[in-house]
Amino acid sequence: MATTVMIVDDSLFMRKMLRDILQEEGYLVTAEASDGEEAVRLYRECRPDLVTLDIVMPNKTGLEALQEIMAFDPQARVVMCSAIGQESFTATAMQTGARAFILKPFNPELVARVLKETAQG
Repeated sequence: MATTVMIVDDSLFMRKMLRDILQEEGYLVTAEASDGEEAVRLYRECRPDLVTLDIVMPNKTGLEALQEIMAFDPQARVVMCSAIGQESFTATAMQTGARAFILKPFNPELVARVLKETAQG
């Protein structure tokens, strides 16, 4: 059975890029969200195996969404995604429960490796 993933990013272009990478690697994208509020709601509904979560988004930031997702499901496997220059959020995200951090622009091989490692443990 394929590993399910929810992609969260306010950029449609970035969501499509990630979806293409993930589908190429055999993941099943079961949900997409464009802001943190939608991400929390969809996580509760879909319970995906993995989440890719952008940091800077409208309505609720990725860090706020991460806090709510981890409070709801402490076993959630979340990989934070952000642009270069926002590395200061990395420590906070990891302390909050994120399993890994991927920088944009996405490197398909790196994305595949990090998600595989995250899915396995």
